[in-house]
Amino acid sequence: MKKTPLLNIALSRLIASLGHGDIVVIGDAGLPVPPGVELIDLALTHGVPDFVSTLKVVLSEMQVESHVLAQEIFDKQPTALASLDALNEEGALGRRDLLSHEQFKALSRQARAIVRTGECQPYCNIVLVAGVTF
Repeated sequence: MKKTPLLNIALSRLIASLGHGDIVVIGDAGLPVPPGVELIDLALTHGVPDFVSTLKVVLSEMQVESHVLAQEIFDKQPTALASLDALNEEGALGRRDLLSHEQFKALSRQARAIVRTGECQPYCNIVLVAGVTF
């Protein structure tokens, strides 16, 4: 049995297979998944699992070089934003880049996978760019 917090087989496999610069998207329940991009659907019901909990578990195993948010998250100010800012200040998310939500969705076409959560707050989506541990 694994000793780390991440128990989901598909998510664990994804993270183990990442190379430097690969993209993983963690999204809310409404983020569209482009054709051809793997979907790891964790959503059970409204708010379960939530975006922040999912992100923290992914970060327990994934080395992140940078992240991308939609600029609109700062307009809507979902409660998850405070956690994103705290994780960013801790250095867990690397460099922050901002795009419009439309540009964010276009970038998601390059993702190795999109992880859908049950989050139902606006713009609770993040692109994680894989780093290296050496």
